[in-house]
Amino acid sequence: MLENGEKLGAFIVPTGIGASIGGYAGDASVWARKFAKVSKLIVNPNVVNAGGFSGITENMLYVEGYTLDSFFKGQVTLKASKENKIGIVFDKSIPLDVLNVHINTMNAVRMVYGVNIIGYEITENEVGVEFFMTEVGTSVGKVKNIKTLKTASEKLLDKGANAIAIVCMFDDPENENTDYAKGLGADPVGGVEAILSHYISKELKVPCAHSPAFDDYSISSDIVNPKSASEYITPTFLPCILLGLSDAPLIGGEIDISQVDYLVMPYNALGSTPVFEALKRNIPVYAIKENSTELNITNEILHKNNKIILVDTYQQCLELITKS
Repeated sequence: MLENGEKLGAFIVPTGIGASIGGYAGDASVWARKFAKVSKLIVNPNVVNAGGFSGITENMLYVEGYTLDSFFKGQVTLKASKENKIGIVFDKSIPLDVLNVHINTMNAVRMVYGVNIIGYEITENEVGVEFFMTEVGTSVGKVKNIKTLKTASEKLLDKGANAIAIVCMFDDPENENTDYAKGLGADPVGGVEAILSHYISKELKVPCAHSPAFDDYSISSDIVNPKSASEYITPTFLPCILLGLSDAPLIGGEIDISQVDYLVMPYNALGSTPVFEALKRNIPVYAIKENSTELNITNEILHKNNKIILVDTYQQCLELITKS
């Protein structure tokens, strides 16, 4: 519980694992927004990022995965922040026409929402992002020249930025998971996106999030699954991360792991640092059965039957937390 008496929860859906709720384009937002009405809520970007939209609210704390793990380990604290100064790093390999679309998007977000974007840097070298799907259906990848992101980010920090948005060039992901538009399987680029943002968060200790850029920035006229729809009606996914980073908590502040009242996770994605650390600290962990993933790390496999609370739906979980 926070010092003001408000509950503090964490609502996490890991990226790149094909979560049936939250594995697509902001489709966990509807539930996160309901939880955020009854408590302050830590969310990872995957929960609320939705291309040209964002599910973020003023009662959410937008925390990237590496920082989230460090927070649950008790290694860092968080400081509530508003109107962060955001610097954007663009991959050198982004073609000029694609870059211009992103710059127009950046300016639109700045003008409409008043987001404080101090400027951008283009990396000295091409980042070299590669991604692919594993045999079990999760998304992974590698980055050839990740250090060039740090160099560009440091230039922005020197100019006054205290949060970093990254935009890297990606090949067309459709062939990696042709069912993604149907609301099936994992987001093909999710796994490597986590590598990019984890790296900057670890190295520079600032809020960070990533948005992919693609050669084809046309808007699809195909009808797709509603869970994926927000990614098919925008030429760039930059708005959602800028909106999230604008009020993302900084590292080093008044919020620590001892104040967390609960953690909500998908049913079979329980093998993560937040879960293990929450259990060690007797923080209630709710596993939601209606949210399944490509993983198979369940309560039974972990032998935590007396500690992890199995709940059928997010609605039931919300009711339990409201009553507690």
